[in-house]
Amino acid sequence: DYVRVERSEIEEAGEYDLDGLFIRLAHAIDSIGATRVVLDTLESLFSGLDNQAILRAELRRLFHWLKEKGVTAVITGERGEATLTRQGLEEYVSDCVIVLDHRVIEQVSTRRLRIVKYRGSTHGTNEYPFLIDEEGISVLPITSLRLDNDVSSEIVSTGVPGLDDMFQAGGFYRGGNVLVSGTAGTAKTTIACYFADEQCKKNEKTIYFAFEESPQQLVRNMKSIGIDLGRHIKKGLLQIHSSRPSLNGLELHLLTLRKMIKDFKPTTIIIDPISNLISVGSEQEVRSMLVRLIDMLKLNNITAMFTSLNKPYEMSRPDLAEESVSSLIDTWITVRDLEGIGERNRGIYIVKARGMGHSNQVREFVITGKGIELLDVELGPEGILTGAARKSNQMKMQLTEIKLQNELGRKDREIERKRKVLEANIEALKNEFESVAEELSLLKATEDLQAKLSNKEKGKE
Repeated sequence: DYVRVERSEIEEAGEYDLDGLFIRLAHAIDSIGATRVVLDTLESLFSGLDNQAILRAELRRLFHWLKEKGVTAVITGERGEATLTRQGLEEYVSDCVIVLDHRVIEQVSTRRLRIVKYRGSTHGTNEYPFLIDEEGISVLPITSLRLDNDVSSEIVSTGVPGLDDMFQAGGFYRGGNVLVSGTAGTAKTTIACYFADEQCKKNEKTIYFAFEESPQQLVRNMKSIGIDLGRHIKKGLLQIHSSRPSLNGLELHLLTLRKMIKDFKPTTIIIDPISNLISVGSEQEVRSMLVRLIDMLKLNNITAMFTSLNKPYEMSRPDLAEESVSSLIDTWITVRDLEGIGERNRGIYIVKARGMGHSNQVREFVITGKGIELLDVELGPEGILTGAARKSNQMKMQLTEIKLQNELGRKDREIERKRKVLEANIEALKNEFESVAEELSLLKATEDLQAKLSNKEKGKE
């Protein structure tokens, strides 16, 4: 029902009451057996009346009458200048009071609600962002999720074999969250796409939330390193959602992601990068949004990977660069530039991995047409060698190895020559010995023969 009251159409004289409204409400309730009544708004009933004493009395009588009728009443009203409500009475006679607020901060609007009171029931006291869309009102609690979700011991591969080897368990835990941070051009998106490709190969659904590239551009770029994301999209295993952070506020981004998770039911999500969200909210608001997102993902046992762009000067202290979200993260991987000898190379290391041991080495990696390849660590006098220094050191080692092999070959030949000389000498001495032995044997035989002849001659005499 609609009640139209214009101040110019009425004239206030003497006392008045709301009996006419009660009669109309009672008739409407009894006609359809209503259990709920909505009055929108109180100001439309009382805007033309100036007697505050009568107005407050009738307002109190209206609330009590609705309770006596046994109906649930939802009544809307405007906020006062210095009070919670326009008349300063509504909140006291109501069983539940919900305050709605609409703020615009840095050209981004956000609706919020707060439960001021709720008689006979416990309730959250924080402000909760909410959205209105084609499906109705969606409230996004900030602190309602408890840290009592189930955890998994299953290991999820990063998709990069060399990177898996840096984790003692061969990857990270399912249902955990991973942060890949680094400066521009350090292959953060490439690592994220490797992870997405690996999960899709196992027939696990993945959502890729991209803030910098369109789906077509992402698919094209990854083909250059041997990753075909297009086939996973065609199979229905991968969804890429691309938009600029400034398109919506933080809450709408969170709601969009929640809807996609509800509809698609993925086991993995990727957000690339979360650092772009700072353009539509303060650091505290971004952290609040990520807290709710991470809690929601953990509750559903969804593995998440986030990338974050660091500024060049922050890489000297990566622990400070991500201090706003680092405490929320289970596994933190940092990619960085390794500069030396007039060139820039890429390095990767693990800052932390909750619940498992991990390598503390900074590993150089290269990106080729076959993908990411982690190189073995090579140490020099001044530390880890990368790029041209690595190749130079490898050439020196190869040259040293060649020299060593040549020297070993020369030594072997010299030993072989000496062996042959020695064997020849031994053979000569042996021949000489045999010759002397033959002469000695011949002399002995001659003496024996002479002795026999001598004995025969003596016998004849």
